[in-house]
This record gives sequence, C-alpha cells and structure tokens, in this order.
Amino acid sequence: MSTKTLNKWLLTILALVISVVHIVPFYILLTTAFKETGDFSSKWLFPDYFTLSNFTEAWERANLLNAFTNTFIITVGAAVLLIVFGSMAAYPLARVKSKLNQFVFYLFVAIMVIPPLAALVPLYNLVVRMGMINTHEIAILNNFAGFLPLTIFLYSGFIRSTIPKELEEAARIDGAGVMTIFFRIVFPLLRPVTATVLIISSIFIWNDYQFAIFFLQDSSVHTLTVTLSSFFGENQSNLNLVAAAALMASLPMIVLFLLLQKQFIAGLSAGSVKG
Repeated sequence: MSTKTLNKWLLTILALVISVVHIVPFYILLTTAFKETGDFSSKWLFPDYFTLSNFTEAWERANLLNAFTNTFIITVGAAVLLIVFGSMAAYPLARVKSKLNQFVFYLFVAIMVIPPLAALVPLYNLVVRMGMINTHEIAILNNFAGFLPLTIFLYSGFIRSTIPKELEEAARIDGAGVMTIFFRIVFPLLRPVTATVLIISSIFIWNDYQFAIFFLQDSSVHTLTVTLSSFFGENQSNLNLVAAAALMASLPMIVLFLLLQKQFIAGLSAGSVKG
C-alpha cells in the first residue's frame, strides 16, 4: 500500500471517528426525547413507540414560544448588523493599503484573541448605568460587537483573494461612486462569505448562554438557552423534557446550515486561495 493510499485511509477513518463523536450525542438526544418520562430503559436503545407528550409539555411548561421569539429577534438583529456593517468596514480595509488600515485590521485580529468574559464586569456596569438590562437591544448590540472582528476578518480575506479590482475600476470609470460600487458590484459577490458569517454568528448567538443569563434576567426576555436551564432545579431534573426542548431549539440552526452549507464551504475555502 502506497503512502498516499495509507494517508487517504487514515483521513477517512479520522473523518468517520469525528462524525461518530458528533452524531452519538444527537442520537441519544433523539432516544431520550421520544421516550415517556417513566421509561428508564437504556438511552442507547431507540424506543419501540413514539410519544410527542414531551414536546407538548416542554413547549407549554417552559413557554418556548416566548423564548423562540426572543432568540429569533436577537439572532436576526445581530446577524443583519454584522453583515451590513461588517462588510462595509471590511471593504476599505481590504482595498486601501495604508499603515492606518493595516493597524486597524491587526487590531481587530488581536481583539479576537481576548476572551469575551474578560469584559463582562465593566460591560455589565455600563449596561446597568445605561438602563438597558432586560432589553433586546443590549443583547443585539453585545453580540454585534462580539462577532464584528471575526466578521471583518472573514470579509476582508474574501474581498482580497476573490473579487478582482478590475470590476471596481471599470465601474469607477463609468462614474460610479464608492457606495454604488460596493452595494451594486461588490456586495452581491460576497454571497459565499456572507453565508459563512451568517451561519457562524447565528449558531453562536442562538446558543449564547453566558451573556444572556446576565443581561436578560427577566423571564419575559429569556432566550432558549436560559429557558432550557430552568428545567434543571436544585432537587429535580427531567431529561426527557430537556431533550425534547433542546431538539426543538436546535432545529432552526440545523435547517439554516442545510440551506446554506454549499455557500458556507465556499466562503471558508475561498479566502485561503488566491484567485
């Protein structure tokens, strides 16, 4: 067996192992969600019956409609801001070569290294003084600020390596301004990296718990992650209800990824290849 064939088999085995590691928890989630509360059979065995009682009970007890609405508003609001302002900020950083732009770009890259929780205390004090606790606006702005450096990094790399300058120069000769060139020529070509930004940011914002638990304390603005944690108490827990609620909470992001997976992969790979 040649070295090339051996490496191919090793990579295939590694990919299978990684896939199994990710699939097994989801399988256990399914087996738990469709079992009745009093069913203590092995989580590895799929039930020979199906019950939707866990889903209806979880939906009603946890008021998941309210949690879905709050999470949807926050995720969509932050994602729209990231796509619009992130792409606009990345465009001059990618096209205008200057020491200032280079400094700003590396500053954004450096910010990506800082753990988000490191800014929690001063950020919380600021939010309290501004009177924005328990508002959708603070959650949207917080997630927007947190993912803006990564968004700019992805957009800048994609613009540099994928979009030819000749398109912009031709439009400039025809008398088009900067905003016209960006929104009519550049932005439509950013579809792959936009899908990448949308999926990465949406998944993390949808699943955010560490900031939501501090800034969204009132039950009326609880997100899905905070609501799911309410199923666990000091003296009780119901894994069947949690599994059903978690399965419902994960479906929107699964659908989003399936719809945009081709664009997502193209956006990730395009920035690493010089065109």
